[in-house]
Order: sequence, then structure tokens, then C-alpha cells
Amino acid sequence: MAADVERIDVSTARTDTAQGRALLVCGYEDDAKCRKGRLDGSIPYARFASMAPTLPKNKEIIFYCA
Repeated sequence: MAADVERIDVSTARTDTAQGRALLVCGYEDDAKCRKGRLDGSIPYARFASMAPTLPKNKEIIFYCA
């Protein structure tokens, strides 16, 4: 499965999220882990999970684990 994951560089992730083309999501389900490694502009996994049903199908989602 990991072979199916497209990896992007930090600069691309930063640009895409700053311009609203992508959503930056902490990949940890544990809120404490998300808080510990939180990146500017990111949201915790729990918030993403609650938003997921309403997100546009073409919205780019960038997951990270710090």
C-alpha cells in the first residue's frame, strides 16, 4: 500500500495548503501526538475525520506524521 502513496516535498505542501488547494492533516489519531508535532496550518486527525464527509471530492489531502 505504501507504494500507492504519492510523496511530495515540503515546499509543495506548504504552497498547496497556503493557497487553499490542499488540507494539511496530522496523521496520528492520538490528539496528544498531534499537538506534540503540530505544523502551522494543520488540523488534527479527529477534526479531519469529522469534516471528511463534507469535503469536496477533488480536495487534496496531505497527511503527515512528525
